[in-house]
Amino acid sequence: MTKNEEGWWASVLADESYLEEKIPKGDEKNLSHDWEKAKKLYEEDGIVSLEVISHNHGGLLVEGEGLRGFVPHSHLLKTNENAGSKKEENLAQYHGTTLKLKLIECTPEEDRAVFSERAAQAGAGERRELFDTLKEGEIISGEVTNITDFGVFVDIGGVEGLIHISELSWGRVGHPTQIVDVKEKIQVQILSLSPERCRVALSLKRLSDNPWEKIHEKYHQGKIVPAKITALVSFGVFARLEEGIEGLIHSSEIPPAERNLLQQEEEIDVRILEIDARKQRMGLSLILEGKNG
Repeated sequence: MTKNEEGWWASVLADESYLEEKIPKGDEKNLSHDWEKAKKLYEEDGIVSLEVISHNHGGLLVEGEGLRGFVPHSHLLKTNENAGSKKEENLAQYHGTTLKLKLIECTPEEDRAVFSERAAQAGAGERRELFDTLKEGEIISGEVTNITDFGVFVDIGGVEGLIHISELSWGRVGHPTQIVDVKEKIQVQILSLSPERCRVALSLKRLSDNPWEKIHEKYHQGKIVPAKITALVSFGVFARLEEGIEGLIHSSEIPPAERNLLQQEEEIDVRILEIDARKQRMGLSLILEGKNG
């Protein structure tokens, strides 16, 4: 597993509260889990029906047929990432229901069994066949199935891969919904494969060249260029010069009288104060209309 992949999937599991809240309090005495059966189910890429017995804010706890595990919220078919406080209510409605699931992670040494309702949409055995054909660096087509704060899940033909938010664009991304939509068909590049954990790390931004690698050919300190405001934050304003190239106008570079007048998507002129291509950062200053600074 690559360093990037390890960090990405750690963030996924942390977001789903799986590591911290895998077993709801009071249920420890009911921990019966047939790991041999689980390993066979995983190896055969089979589908199993399990009952929802509990939940936490990260997902559902399921059990049945000698199996017990966790279904992250992002792996449920009916999810609403924008539900906010209603997410808890949505999860609670699953209690007592039975879901058709695939086991997508089986690690007995860590007492971890992760199931997915989304993965079960693909037929039994398709995961193994697909992993035999996939290659790192390959560009493939897929369909966006779910969007979360930390990235985008893409169905690539029976297996869901993850585009981490950092791999969506060379520029700053406030939220993945700014880049793609659910059910949108896109092309992605495979960064890494982990068949034993049913994980595919994908990238969208690597389909195009990194504009920061040749930034000094086009921009330099002191140059005045047009830009578009992409985000208003407490410490200043982010502005995009071109796709993948964004800079920060620090609040100290914005006259107080102008601060409340600036709007998202507004077109402005800026002066480049500094460029750090390695860190992909650019400092900007606002050029007021009628002044050449």
